[in-house]
Amino acid sequence: MLLKTFRWAFAVTGLGLTAGVLYDGWTALGLVAVLAVLEVSLSFDNAVINAGILKKLNAFWQKIFLTIGILIAVFGMRLLFPIVIVAVSARLAPTEAVHLALTDKDRYQELVTDAHPSIAAFGGMFLLMIFLDFVLEDREVKWLGPVERPLARLGRIDMLSVCVALGVLLVTAVTFAAHAHQHGGEHADKAQTVLVSGVAGLITYLVVGGLSGFFESRLAAEEAGEPAGQRSEDAGAGRPAVALAGRAAFFTFLYLEVLDASFSFDGVIGAFAITNDIVLMALGLGIGAMYVRSLTVYLVRQGTLDDYVYLEHGAHYAIGALALILLVSIQYEINDIVTGLIGVTLISASFYSSVRHNRAARR
Repeated sequence: MLLKTFRWAFAVTGLGLTAGVLYDGWTALGLVAVLAVLEVSLSFDNAVINAGILKKLNAFWQKIFLTIGILIAVFGMRLLFPIVIVAVSARLAPTEAVHLALTDKDRYQELVTDAHPSIAAFGGMFLLMIFLDFVLEDREVKWLGPVERPLARLGRIDMLSVCVALGVLLVTAVTFAAHAHQHGGEHADKAQTVLVSGVAGLITYLVVGGLSGFFESRLAAEEAGEPAGQRSEDAGAGRPAVALAGRAAFFTFLYLEVLDASFSFDGVIGAFAITNDIVLMALGLGIGAMYVRSLTVYLVRQGTLDDYVYLEHGAHYAIGALALILLVSIQYEINDIVTGLIGVTLISASFYSSVRHNRAARR
């Protein structure tokens, strides 16, 4: 099972490392390997969240996620995304951005870093909404009861997550603007960009997530023989009575891709601490993305989220931490090791709690 699920990841690892050696010698092999580890460590929580969503899809859309989805993840987000960012922020043609990435790597890194505030604001808000909607929902299974019970009661207030997220974004933008003015106003004009990018991330979450939920509800209601707009008992608990297909599956797939994009932001930006070579970045992050996708499938097929009931909680808390780290990184530099360790620690703690829960249940 393990070998079958990860076979493509192993194959891509071999090809990617070989390509690195052919491209720039044995030093490149080490850089590609480090980048792959960086991507996996930063995106493990992504795999857990993806698994919780992917298990709702039917077999066809799961295959789409593993084929078209991986192409988007590897080539779109890890190769094309940094180039598009440079092209848009520097107002260059895509071909000029590619030429810059290959011929003037220092300038290319400078432009990507310069675009970091808007990238972090978009991704941070998208991930923050995922976290808030999770902790503000009243769930049967609670990991940190003293924290989650009062949050669930507060979650009865309509649109509370949106209000909280907008408040966090406003504080971030105002703080960023004040800090820029105190230090000569170099980035004062970017405060507005941060605000706009953050609102765009929020709107993206509401639109894509809302459409996915709407069609999921309709499909569940139709299969249960209920009027449209109502959900079956299973669906209301967060698990559709049937595997999602059609428009519901399409928007859920779209939601997964936007989610993966948001997770990839910190990896792409953090990769510049290791190398500013776009080819090596694409190879290393692409290998890491393959392992994240394979891990997602493994979690689904093994039923890991059902067996370890708190694992999804830990992943969402890691998402919340990552969202805040992205927003803080608009103004302050945060080491990627810290980001990775926080995520791994939270997920490990939730896994340990799940194991203890299972042992207690068997007694």
